[in-house]
Amino acid sequence: MKALFAVTVTIPFALALPVALNVAWAEEADIATQQARQAAVALGKTLKQELVSAMQKGGAVEAISVCNLKAMPLTEQISEETGWQVGRTSLKVRNPANTPDDWERRQLEKFQARLDAGEPMASLESMTTETRDGVTIQRYMKAIPVQGPCLACHGATLSPAVQNKLDGLYPHDKARGYQLGELRGAFTLEKALSTE
Repeated sequence: MKALFAVTVTIPFALALPVALNVAWAEEADIATQQARQAAVALGKTLKQELVSAMQKGGAVEAISVCNLKAMPLTEQISEETGWQVGRTSLKVRNPANTPDDWERRQLEKFQARLDAGEPMASLESMTTETRDGVTIQRYMKAIPVQGPCLACHGATLSPAVQNKLDGLYPHDKARGYQLGELRGAFTLEKALSTE
């Protein structure tokens, strides 16, 4: 009878350990997702404030200067403040430096498929953990919708001044022709966790 009791206690404990580890991992993943979301929101809010301010001062042409001159320093600032390497990417990039890697491209394609299937833009996000060169890295992406102000520089109809400015700064620009509410791209973030 004692042996049976010992077996009964040992088996549930052995089964509970993996469950407890999975719960702990899920909680850590939730915390990481929340932190990544906050970093993406911080970058989006900061860029939007700068763009709106520039639009009020000098219209869309002035806003292009913000993207060209201020976006990278602002991105670096948010990265330093949050501990996440923050950036933006799209299937139709304006700046070739923002070209998606394979994982980012797959996520953007999945976002578009989910959007086409009726899922709301606000729910389009993805989190994964990968190993790169012996380092464990968390990666996160959050969709960016085309909003009204975006159309001045990314829409189907651009003013001649905007078109000329974009042609001069971004000769290989593909980020035009969008409609309101479409998927513009995504915030893309990553953070190194540990080395193996």
